[in-house]
Amino acid sequence: MNRINQKIKDNKKLLSIYFSAGYPRLEDTKVIIQNLEKNGVDMIEIGLPFSDPLADGPTIQASSTKALKNGMTTDVLFNQLKDIRQTVSIPLIIMGYFNPMFQYGIEAFCKKCQEIGIDGLIIPDLPVDVYNDQYKAIFEKYGLINVFLITPQTSIERISFIDSISNGFIYMVSSASVTGSNSGFGEEQTNYFKRIADLNLKNPQIVGFGISDNKTFTQATTYAKGAIIGSAFIKHLSKNGVNKIDSFVNNILNT
Repeated sequence: MNRINQKIKDNKKLLSIYFSAGYPRLEDTKVIIQNLEKNGVDMIEIGLPFSDPLADGPTIQASSTKALKNGMTTDVLFNQLKDIRQTVSIPLIIMGYFNPMFQYGIEAFCKKCQEIGIDGLIIPDLPVDVYNDQYKAIFEKYGLINVFLITPQTSIERISFIDSISNGFIYMVSSASVTGSNSGFGEEQTNYFKRIADLNLKNPQIVGFGISDNKTFTQATTYAKGAIIGSAFIKHLSKNGVNKIDSFVNNILNT
């Protein structure tokens, strides 16, 4: 069974952390992953830096730009992660844009992911219809879960279709804005979380965008299986490097 599916069975709210591979320093990727697992994170999204990250706010964009300047590439990331399963057991997801994966070759990319122990992909700019028609069979051949995003503007019909072809979790974007732009959830977002929960989808939802502390983590997971933190963690890395990851995680999981 895919590690994502195994983790979802845990009787707890899940914390997933996103960071840009190769940031703050090129060689930090593996250390960050190991420290996050050691401090109780349930799942990790490894950002594959891209020069035009449309869905990302300024914090993640800046980290992606710095990582590219540091020398991060798809091949460098795969090389950094080639032995990661010797020390890390939690689900690992690569999050990135479609162009670098297409340039690498979709099947070659998926095959490499399987070889090094990647469990899933999040590709915000790959349309669900295109995935279903052209790439789903390849992803399944290599045991990869493709995670799709929904927003408050996504129609019920679209959500139902995404749910029908998914086999893991649905990434529930908390708002229509870019990452890192919120500081808490209001009534409108809470109602959205509840509305999606009431659909009783077969795939659990994990909320992303706007989560930065215990309060927002608790709000996001009231109606969802878990929450994803990206910008707040990258800000922490910007200030502290790979130090004090334990204090960051503890601040999220403990009041």
